[in-house]
Amino acid sequence: MSAATLQVPLARRSVNPWLIAFAVVIPTFMEVLDTTIANVSLRYIAGGLSAANVDSEWVITTYLAANAIVLPISGWLALRLGRRNYFLLSIAVFTMASALCGMAGSLGFIIAARALQGVAGGGLQPSSQAVLLDAFPQEKQGQAMTIFGMAALLAPVVGPTLGGYITDNYGWRWIFYLNVPVGLLAYLMCNALVEDPEYFQTERAANRNRREPFDTLGLCLLTVTMVCWEVMLSKGQEWDWLGDPFYRVQGLLILFLIGLGGLIYRELHLRNPLVALRTMADRNFGTCCVIIFCAYAVLYANTISLPALLQSLFGYDATTSGLVLSPSGIFAIIMLVLVGALLARGVDARYLMAGGLITMSIGNYWMAHLNLEISPWQVVWPRVVVIAGLSMLFAPLNVAAFIYLPKEIRGAAVGLLALLRNEGGSVGTSVAQIIQERREQFHTLRLNENLDPLNPSVNSLLARGQAYFLQHNGDAVLSHQMALGVLGQSRAQQASSLAYFDVFSFSAAVGLILVLFIPLMRRSIAEKGAHIGAE
Repeated sequence: MSAATLQVPLARRSVNPWLIAFAVVIPTFMEVLDTTIANVSLRYIAGGLSAANVDSEWVITTYLAANAIVLPISGWLALRLGRRNYFLLSIAVFTMASALCGMAGSLGFIIAARALQGVAGGGLQPSSQAVLLDAFPQEKQGQAMTIFGMAALLAPVVGPTLGGYITDNYGWRWIFYLNVPVGLLAYLMCNALVEDPEYFQTERAANRNRREPFDTLGLCLLTVTMVCWEVMLSKGQEWDWLGDPFYRVQGLLILFLIGLGGLIYRELHLRNPLVALRTMADRNFGTCCVIIFCAYAVLYANTISLPALLQSLFGYDATTSGLVLSPSGIFAIIMLVLVGALLARGVDARYLMAGGLITMSIGNYWMAHLNLEISPWQVVWPRVVVIAGLSMLFAPLNVAAFIYLPKEIRGAAVGLLALLRNEGGSVGTSVAQIIQERREQFHTLRLNENLDPLNPSVNSLLARGQAYFLQHNGDAVLSHQMALGVLGQSRAQQASSLAYFDVFSFSAAVGLILVLFIPLMRRSIAEKGAHIGAE
């Protein structure tokens, strides 16, 4: 009998599973939203707290590092504390930490509060996914994954838009205060509706009887690895990577490699590891880990680069750029529903994943061929195609990832997959920044090759510019300098736009390369009555 047909008894529930779904998706959406909502507000946070703009990046880095430490051990924590208890505790601490972030009076205080917020947020995604799977009958597991996909995919899409709107109209503190009423509502609903299923209670009781020691060394290695990784990604470009004269990046890289090597060795040699790296040995799960990591890197690279392009080169404010990006969220929901229906009809998840990756690549390729003369609607449709492709990918990937895993290790696998999903976003943000900055320098040098006194187009532009400014100021020397300034500004705009388009081209190439991984997976059809997912 295949793992896909394993039957897991579900606890009897007297409430509508859709009500439970609504309750548990709220904190998931809230947590994933907080990975991106503060990105557009960093300079406002720095100004409000009288801190340097570059130091405000620690607000993002600290959250991601703390989140990354907890995600892979969330299954272990849920098993020891009880999934319901751990879920409610995570919601309560996350809500309290959000309030502390809003009340922060210094940069150090908000960094500490964001660390606490990240620790609590790490338990929300895996726990809510597990609760969703247990809330629905076995034949409706695809619908449960579609609901979870809406939260996990839409949150990073709307995060910068919502963050920009709130910051423009109400102030940066309200991007954190917003979580307080939402968190209280989620806590009250989950406290009333969520319970641990019978099989989980049995497994937890058996685990208590074994009394296995806590893997303290594994947690220390995990902490060192994730902290070094996140700090490198966040500050590496600023510190010039391996060219850092103070050897900060080099030191972090050495610590990261030592921590990662030690973590892999230890976790593979423990009978009950803190991080279930053995799940990567499953062909489907390992391949899906690679795909989700790279796909979320593409999502975040697109989500970070496109608003920056619109605001820096087209003059859009945060609210307007958000309106340009928002239609993609509507199509994402439609696509998630359609894909869920196809999965329920027995379509192989691998075909849907391949279609999603190809669609995502087409959207990025389309975006890479834009220019500075476009209207807002010419940005909307490529973005819709990108997000539609990612929507086609998410639910089938969750089916394919867990279909052959034994049920007793699925809980740990959920945390590991969620970790790679979040870390993919961190890598995508960092890589997009690197490509944009370095390719801008490249394109500036290439454009300079044709800006010389022997170029008739350059001479014509300078002559017309000088004549125009001379009519307004009457100073020939100043007019010539102003005409040169216009030429330099035009060059800078073109170089910057070409650099952004290179980010989209790179994203398109990544999507096409990921398609080559699909044949490595085994047949992945969600059979009726099969419990596909993770506890």
